[in-house]
Amino acid sequence: MADAHSKGHSYHLVDPSPWPAVGSAGAFVLAVGLVMYMYDMGPWVFAIGLLVVAYTMLVWWRDVIREGEHEGHHTAVVQLGLRYGMILFIASEVMFFVAWFWAYFNASIYPTEQMGGVWPPQGVEIFDPWHLPFLNTVILLTSGTTVTWAHHALQHDNRKGLIQGLVCTVILGALFTCVQAYEYAHAPFTFDGGIYSSTFFMATGFHGAHVLIGTIFLIVCLIRAASGHFSSHHHFGFEAAAWYWHFVDVVWLFLFVWVYWWGAGNAPIHG
Repeated sequence: MADAHSKGHSYHLVDPSPWPAVGSAGAFVLAVGLVMYMYDMGPWVFAIGLLVVAYTMLVWWRDVIREGEHEGHHTAVVQLGLRYGMILFIASEVMFFVAWFWAYFNASIYPTEQMGGVWPPQGVEIFDPWHLPFLNTVILLTSGTTVTWAHHALQHDNRKGLIQGLVCTVILGALFTCVQAYEYAHAPFTFDGGIYSSTFFMATGFHGAHVLIGTIFLIVCLIRAASGHFSSHHHFGFEAAAWYWHFVDVVWLFLFVWVYWWGAGNAPIHG
């Protein structure tokens, strides 16, 4: 706050940084490389773009952590702006999932003649929603309680409880990813197997990517917590991770209910 008073305002005027431009270039190479990979043109361009994006995230977030934790630039006003930014980011993520659900419901509610007039399409064998999908639902909902435990402990200056809650959440997030990977490896259909498999893998796979990203987010928070970062009144980095994780929880409930359970219809069950 002393720095804010010396400036005469509570805002943070960010120093010039190369990372927005580098990150944009990396994202462009990543997208082009992904298209090339889908057309069997090799994974190398995609790998280069992924490495650039990963490196940009590492150094850019390192700078943000330094600005907030060590340089004192994240005043109450700046934290409020960051919260608004995180809310808008999650809202934009909601729109992504709206698109996948829109595609799924458009195909399932109005099945075409090519599908046999039914949903799931004729000949499609689907997952038993009360097997691995239900197990993953329990895992993810439990992780929501453990991250809340960690947040509650932080608000009461209980660093041991914070670290324990984060460890449990990270383990559960990793377990969810392992179960979903096993499910994909034993799926009775492939991504290019028709409208059911395409909408299924896009919706659940996009969510799986969010779980993986959220787990990394929480691992960073765990490392920071073990290093003495965060306090009961200054912990937006952790708060943002918790918001993101609860968003992932809610999306999975929609996926389980509509894609796995309701979308099963009368199709034969796999496994």
